[in-house]
Amino acid sequence: MKKIITILSLSVGLLSSSAWAFQTIVLVRHAEKVDESRDPLLSTQGQKRAQDLSRVLRDADIGQVYVTEFQRTQATGKPLADLRQLPLTPYSAKESLALGAQLRDSKKNTLVVGHSNTINTVLKGLGIDNMAPVADDEFDRLVIVTLSKDRVPSVTLLRY
Repeated sequence: MKKIITILSLSVGLLSSSAWAFQTIVLVRHAEKVDESRDPLLSTQGQKRAQDLSRVLRDADIGQVYVTEFQRTQATGKPLADLRQLPLTPYSAKESLALGAQLRDSKKNTLVVGHSNTINTVLKGLGIDNMAPVADDEFDRLVIVTLSKDRVPSVTLLRY
């Protein structure tokens, strides 16, 4: 696991080293939850995954962290937000398409924590509509979108 985290850190670090020419948007689904209730907390495994995400993205020059109104997304994004001394910026899960469009005009590298049914909607707002759906039991997908004014967005799919 440490080897994977190191490789992911290097990959994201390389993407952020070109921050002057590109904007990087990282999208993840919230980490594992304790149950299937409407607004559950993260499980112990989910809390560990949130910490792993913070370690993977620590050098990615993330300047803003977007989370939905649900505590599982907030708990997933909080370790990185705390590390980078950033506030958690809430967005409505129902407004995921609008968030994606809004992020195209942002200049900051961004982490977006969403849900299995919102990640692809945010991607669509960013101009990307060919990503496979996120499965209900999938918590390790790390989607890195690189935006440039001169090119079509590029997408890198990793696991963490």
